[in-house]
Amino acid sequence: MSHNVHQFLASVNALEVQPDFVVFTGDLTHTTDDPVERRKRMAQFKEIVSKLKVKTVRFMPGEHDASLDRGKAYEEIFGQTHYAFDHKGVHFVALDNVSDPGSAVGDAQLDWLRSELKNVPRDAPVVIFTHRPLFDLYPQWDWATKDGSKAIDLLQGWKNVTVFYGHIHQEHHFKTGDIPHHAAKSLIFPLPPPGSQPKRAPVPWDPAHPGRGLGFRQAAMAQPWLLTERSAEEGLLPAATKAG
Repeated sequence: MSHNVHQFLASVNALEVQPDFVVFTGDLTHTTDDPVERRKRMAQFKEIVSKLKVKTVRFMPGEHDASLDRGKAYEEIFGQTHYAFDHKGVHFVALDNVSDPGSAVGDAQLDWLRSELKNVPRDAPVVIFTHRPLFDLYPQWDWATKDGSKAIDLLQGWKNVTVFYGHIHQEHHFKTGDIPHHAAKSLIFPLPPPGSQPKRAPVPWDPAHPGRGLGFRQAAMAQPWLLTERSAEEGLLPAATKAG
């Protein structure tokens, strides 16, 4: 993973126009039962990505970071597991659907989301970051959120909502009603398309194509968002640009 992350840092730092901020949508580390090692890995990741030129870097937990201790170690290193902020007229919300052992957002956080959006105009652009998909992409592989439909129902009250999520280690696009949901490639290993094989397992590493299925995404503020997929297979050069 370290090589891929360092390659990512170099690619982002080399961009002619630096992004306003960078968001890591979870699974910053790999699961460990050792709480000391868990904190060590998180601190190491935070130190590595501090090499980004971008001044604002935001984090979210994945289940590998937060599921074993309800996010306690994550909060010590990175801060709150869910939060909101405004940037250039867009209201951003990071939701935590990994700290709950039941793979849920939870009623308390849904109440917080409802309160958080209360004063946001109904036609304002809203972006939601989550780790797991809020919709039932493939529950058999844990590619779902137990109460994600409640969050989606709540968000349907706003006209310009976009969801960006992680977890599935591949590019994916889906809509629930008028809400688009976008997942990007991973920096560590790709996973196969949902339900394409009996068990979820990483795509076998190919030494002839070590960067295949890896990459990151740039998102430019527009209606809809302008998404640029950057692929490690092509040296993290632009692979595709599309409206999302």
